[in-house]
Amino acid sequence: ALCAAAVLVPDSPAARAAVESGPGCDPLAPVECLLPFPNDWYTRPDPATDTGRRVSFGATTLPHAATGRPVDPTAWNRSDGFSPGSTLIAHVPGLDPAATGTAPLTDIGRSLAPDAPVVLLDTRTGERWPYWAEADANATDPARRALLIHPARNLRDGHHYAVALRHLEDGAGHPIPAAAPFAAVAGKPLPAGHPLHTRQQRLRPALRALHRAGVRTEGLYLAWDFTVASTRGLTGDLHTIRDDAFRRLGGRSPAFTVTGVTDFTADQDPRIAREVTGRIGVPGYLDLPGGPPGSVLHRGPDGLPRRLPRSTQSATFRCEIPRAAFRTPSHPALYGHGLLGRSSEVGAGNVKAMAAEHDFTFCATDWIGMAEEDIPVVLGALADPNLFPAVPERTEQGMLNALFLARALIHPDGLTTDAAFRDARGRPLVDIRHGIGYDGNSQGGILGGALVAASPDIRRGVLGVTGMNYGLLLNRSVDFAPFQQVLDASYPDKLRQQIVLQLFQMVWDRGETDGYAGHLTDRHQVLMHIAYGDHQVANAAAEVEARTIGARLITPALAPGRSPDTVPYWGIGTVAAGQLPYRGSAMTVWDSGTPTPPLTNTPPAGPQYGHDPHADPRNSSATRQQKATFLTTGRVINVCGTTPCTAAPTS
Repeated sequence: ALCAAAVLVPDSPAARAAVESGPGCDPLAPVECLLPFPNDWYTRPDPATDTGRRVSFGATTLPHAATGRPVDPTAWNRSDGFSPGSTLIAHVPGLDPAATGTAPLTDIGRSLAPDAPVVLLDTRTGERWPYWAEADANATDPARRALLIHPARNLRDGHHYAVALRHLEDGAGHPIPAAAPFAAVAGKPLPAGHPLHTRQQRLRPALRALHRAGVRTEGLYLAWDFTVASTRGLTGDLHTIRDDAFRRLGGRSPAFTVTGVTDFTADQDPRIAREVTGRIGVPGYLDLPGGPPGSVLHRGPDGLPRRLPRSTQSATFRCEIPRAAFRTPSHPALYGHGLLGRSSEVGAGNVKAMAAEHDFTFCATDWIGMAEEDIPVVLGALADPNLFPAVPERTEQGMLNALFLARALIHPDGLTTDAAFRDARGRPLVDIRHGIGYDGNSQGGILGGALVAASPDIRRGVLGVTGMNYGLLLNRSVDFAPFQQVLDASYPDKLRQQIVLQLFQMVWDRGETDGYAGHLTDRHQVLMHIAYGDHQVANAAAEVEARTIGARLITPALAPGRSPDTVPYWGIGTVAAGQLPYRGSAMTVWDSGTPTPPLTNTPPAGPQYGHDPHADPRNSSATRQQKATFLTTGRVINVCGTTPCTAAPTS
């Protein structure tokens, strides 16, 4: 059926493709190196890793930007597999997903049908994995349009997966035959001297696993396999610097200095009585003294992060102490700021309202790596991926800074010993007896899951208007528009752009929730708040996160007919309003009446998508009530009665 006989001669099309695909590139997809992606063709055996493999990109394998500067693969080759949230990328000329019947975003359940044209298989367990598939709606050249396959739930850390594309059709309903290289590899045994012999031997175990799962060779267009990075491979850098820093700290509080105390009259601020600023001393693990933007982790000969000798990071902080704290000591919490922002966001109106209404003292520090001062580095990294590792690696130092701030806030010898955190009678304004919570919005939600997962002190976290996996989010966010211009200039080809985004995600996993989600709720409790139709953080990414961490959806979530999905919130467990309060991790959807977002990998840009509800949940008093109860008791309460939760649009 695959017509493999013709490729046995050295000058056959398949043999030529194997040579023309480039040194080290997978000959199965000669149109573009690294396709299909992710792919164990680009790994090598390594018994020292938890997966037994290591990513092994060659010196010329990663796609050059328009500048032509080669991309150093060192940061990527530290991985023992690929991202658990990686989008799978293939190139199928002429493919019509609708005619083929691939599972769309609106019908994820179809991905598990026995005859599904795309099969994603966990070869360790034999389990079929859910996904949705789409053609890249951003492609400008139909001949270079990517097929994007998004796991609907993160893949399991350290597991091995096989992918099969079968019975594909073009727009006229005609079958699309397999390309000659794959036809040869999937066909009869090739002699040892054949250019595709090694590729055939590497692929055989995956084909056998697919065969056991009922995927036959007939009609097969393409198959490949890949390994997901292990938990230690994903989280090891942050856990290494965390463990070393807290070991150095011992049982002491981090060193701190209060640099400013501002008391407000009730007329000046009816909600906040005192604002405190200061600095926390944190061991520095970045390779430049002081850890300025562009720094990466300092590493020892074994490749593990190590403290730069005598380096200390000075993490500035800002705390907002409510008037209520002068009556009853307040609940301590960290606040995580938004996209490329600053700690001053802790002074936003909605945060002050939460503090005043529910007696919380919120403290924040700049999330370095993804703070305002890092914008030039982020832009530069889109133009030159050699700069990109500085983004997640400096973010990891930023997380350590936040962990030290949390410890200082609740340690008996910490911030509450300073007069700035006491009233005129010397009484503490913060109650440190019951731990500390976390509340972050937008980027503070996207990164906040990793912070909560890594924290020895935070037990519960609220992730507001959240999602995870920037490789999935960026195409779907209006916030990415100015950055997209830089990416377009450096990588004009849209097929190559999709590869670059997933390469970024491989190292981004170390500094955002996607790499920690598989174990986020093992010892922590999370409440996700979602704005339906969010223009900045795609609902699709939040739903993937909820499935991955096991968060249950508070129902009813939306009014009947509001969702375009065949089964709304497919694969997410539910809790009915009548079953509340609920003790566990949960997701509440807040609806401001915004139109449904695009069903493609494009942002909801334009007047047809209406008001951006991104800021609406945090500005709702009902939302704040649910957050406060969760952070202080671990209970998810009913604040919407028997109807879906709604939030008034804010300007």
